[in-house]
This record gives sequence, structure tokens and C-alpha cells, in this order.
Amino acid sequence: MPEWQTLPGYADYAETLARMEARAEAIAQGTADEAIWLLEHPPLYTAGTSARPEDLTDPGRFPVHQVGRGGQYTYHGPGQRVVYVMLDVGARGRDVRCFVRALENWVIAALAEFNVTGEIRPGRVGVWVARPERPGPDGRPSEDKIAAIGVKLRRWVSFHGISINVEPDLSHFSGIVPCGIRDHGVTSLVDLGLPVTMADLDLALKATFPRFFPPGGLHPDGKAPPACATP
Repeated sequence: MPEWQTLPGYADYAETLARMEARAEAIAQGTADEAIWLLEHPPLYTAGTSARPEDLTDPGRFPVHQVGRGGQYTYHGPGQRVVYVMLDVGARGRDVRCFVRALENWVIAALAEFNVTGEIRPGRVGVWVARPERPGPDGRPSEDKIAAIGVKLRRWVSFHGISINVEPDLSHFSGIVPCGIRDHGVTSLVDLGLPVTMADLDLALKATFPRFFPPGGLHPDGKAPPACATP
């Protein structure tokens, strides 16, 4: 199993990125174990490789970091659990699409521990929650994003990862168009009325992780590398 670390305080973004890249390289060289880091950042925006300038609507609000992960603009800040996943995708089937789907399904399974139904949508990476109490203009329930996913692979080792909204200041998302999606909002576990703490979420993530990333990259039956697992 990977080495799990919970970083204290608010982790400096540039410093953490440098450490994460170094750890991913060591994993690729076979000199370090896989790792998962659980942390929070101070308020900031990150721009992925597909970020569009017009989606940064308030450029002076928080620091903006250009990063090499996939995706567009996203926000990190206090009250949001950031999960950096440094995993050997080469040993886990070398299927990037299925790896991302496994990350999504892992988040969905962790949210289910709190009776939250997370869902994925075609063309929208990340995890979404239906809001029947907030119908849209067409009368159908609106959908809010509760978790973002953006990863990069180098020598078949992943880095960057997942962010899950526990209790961030949701107004901080207004300085960007999150992930380039204008028609839907963002939510958090506390916004959904659940008194969930970071520690609660961390326990749920650790408990559900082996379903989608079993030791050695094999399914529990030991017959095949993991594909697009389901919760």
C-alpha cells in the first residue's frame, strides 16, 4: 500500500509541487514507495494545461499558479481536502482513462460513507451532486461540483490528484470559472448540511482506497490489473 502522509498547516504550493515531483521521480526510479499526501493549501488558483485566460475572472484576488496537470482553472484553499496521488500507473494497467475513472469512483465511494450520492457526467471530469432543492430554469435539479480531479503522468507515475470540498469559503470560487464550466455551481459537504470534518473524510478515503487501487495493482481476485472499477 502507498505511504500516507497528512501535512500540517497550509502547505506552500510551489514547495509542495517540487516535493511531489521529486517523489514521483523517485517512485519511477524504484527508490521510493507510492505515496498519498493529504493537505490544505492557502487560498490560490491553479491553471491546468487547458486553462483559458477568460476563465480567470478576478486575476488579482489570489495567487495564480501555472501547473502541468490536465484540466483548467481550479481553486485550492482552507477547508478543502487536497489529495495528491503518486501512484505507479505503469503497474496498474497503463490505462490513463481508467485510472482517472478509478479516482472518480474512489471519491464517490468515500462520499457514500456520508450518504452523499456523487455522480460523474460525460464530458465533465470530477464528481457532482444533484441539488433537487435548487431546480434550474428547466425545472430539473441543478448540479454542483464537490470534487475536482486533475492529474499528470511522468514515466507512468501520477502526481497532482484530487480536491474535495469539505468546508471551504465557496465565494472564493467566484474568481474563476471552475474547470471551465459556467452552467453549474460548486458545493461542499458542510454546504450540503453535513457536519463532516477533515479527519472524517480522511478515514473514509483510507477505508475505500483498496477497492479501486488494490496492493500490487491487482484486483482482489488477483487475476487482472484494475480497469474502470465501480463503487
